[in-house]
Amino acid sequence: MNAGGPSRRYDSVQQDWRAFLPEAKSYFFQTHTRELENAYLMLSVSLDEAIGFRQCGHNVKAFRAAQVTPGLCDLLVVRLTSVLHSMRQQIRHSGVVPNLTPLEAANFRTERGQRAARFSALVTRILLSERLQFIHKISTLEQIVEEVGDGFVDATQHLGHDDSLDPSACWRILDSCHFDLNTCLRETLVLFKSFLIVLPEEQVDGLDFAIRSLCRTRPAHHFGSPLIQARRISVVAGK
Repeated sequence: MNAGGPSRRYDSVQQDWRAFLPEAKSYFFQTHTRELENAYLMLSVSLDEAIGFRQCGHNVKAFRAAQVTPGLCDLLVVRLTSVLHSMRQQIRHSGVVPNLTPLEAANFRTERGQRAARFSALVTRILLSERLQFIHKISTLEQIVEEVGDGFVDATQHLGHDDSLDPSACWRILDSCHFDLNTCLRETLVLFKSFLIVLPEEQVDGLDFAIRSLCRTRPAHHFGSPLIQARRISVVAGK
């Protein structure tokens, strides 16, 4: 992660969440943060294992290990988008205005992530309402998470087929998508903390219900057929 990016900002969030949030909000933030981090950790560990096998020349083991990651990616995507979508819906019906900083293209590796971050930063400078800026940033993150998640799953599926896409390109896509999902997670947690600071405490239970309901009902992001066009994967990877 680039220095000064969302990882550094999240470090400060971890350090001061107790200082800013009352007990009920602190517990709520800590609980959902732990669930998001656990989902990311499971994906990250499994992908690292698959990459490690590949670097040692154990291609069959690498492929088998990689086949576990689409389901874990889906879990992370569903949890992230549930939090983002719930915040977006809540802020539409309330007068809260959290603080935010624009997305930075340098914190993303995929073409989709970089392009969306640049556009979001531009729109943020144009929009006069801080509330609309916050909603737009949440919407952008949600879109990036879904599309990068799709790119990750699709690249994994290509690993098991003898097609025209270079296997090395698939592994690079997996690494880039994993990186961008981590960026989205860090950005989401920063937004989540900022949102909770200004959210009336009586609305916390409603937000919790919305997030957990979406986690149960949202479909996994295995969109489309087992194989997609190599052109689409190339776009996600920035090739």
